Amino acid sequence: MLSGLYLTLEAQFVAAVQVLVYAGAIMVLVIFVIMLLNLGREKHLTESINLRSVLGTIIGVVFAVQVVIVLLGRPTERLQLAPNAIMIGTTESIGTSLFTTYLFPFEAISLLLLAALIGSVILAKRHVQ
Repeated sequence: MLSGLYLTLEAQFVAAVQVLVYAGAIMVLVIFVIMLLNLGREKHLTESINLRSVLGTIIGVVFAVQVVIVLLGRPTERLQLAPNAIMIGTTESIGTSLFTTYLFPFEAISLLLLAALIGSVILAKRHVQ
């Protein structure tokens, strides 16, 4: 959703990075859950039609209808962007502001992410006896 807002502001690079970062985060989360989850024997799962599956189908259909309405709808008026709005989302302007104005927060976050990675590896390490 946030990447769609970036697209409406004509910041295509930021929108693409937003999608890639969140998709990567979800994949890493799934991998960690699979690695850390200690499953025993699989139980035979039987699925029957229940309230959750019916409600999920209804919500999915409503969401699909809303997406189709949004895609086929026409905007009532065009919002005017600032004259420099196209330059804000470019790679050059992002890199310039990241490595000049925001250099210290960028480096601090990189150290924080490195500490989190080391901590997750230590927590996931199994003790062999």
